[in-house]
Amino acid sequence: MDARATIIRTKTAVYKKEFDLHKYEARIRWKRDGAIFTDNRYSRGHEWSFDGGVKIPGSSSPSSVPVPYSVAEAVDPEEALVASAASCHMLWFLSITAKRGYVVESYIDNAIGIMEKNSEGKLAITRITLHPKVEFSVDRGPSTEELQSLHHLAHDECYIANSLKSEIVVEGI
Repeated sequence: MDARATIIRTKTAVYKKEFDLHKYEARIRWKRDGAIFTDNRYSRGHEWSFDGGVKIPGSSSPSSVPVPYSVAEAVDPEEALVASAASCHMLWFLSITAKRGYVVESYIDNAIGIMEKNSEGKLAITRITLHPKVEFSVDRGPSTEELQSLHHLAHDECYIANSLKSEIVVEGI
């Protein structure tokens, strides 16, 4: 693996931190299962599998391709993108709050992605809005100002947010 270095500055020292590039894989499996295909009337249902062994049913969104050609119960790529952004933000938020000495009891986010035409006239997820509701231990919780700062830090660190062109907004803090 290719190693990269970054300089970390703290109040007391400057040091070099090595890190490896990360590689992520997903296997997407689809079969025609006898459908004519050229008439565009085939199932968009497919399966996502990941290195840990989990398999997730996937499909196009029924908003894009009507049922029965989409599988309404499956996860569509647009939902997965929204969930990835929300999950990444939450994981960074939990990490940062733990390092600050706060105890998070629960975290719920009802994230919403908006698909519309972007500035190039292409359909895209142009905005993802996170609505995190965080419950802290009764012993100690951050002020409203610090809670906003924690979410801002989580957003800045989130790999998914850093990878997307879409606007990602955190509301309701």
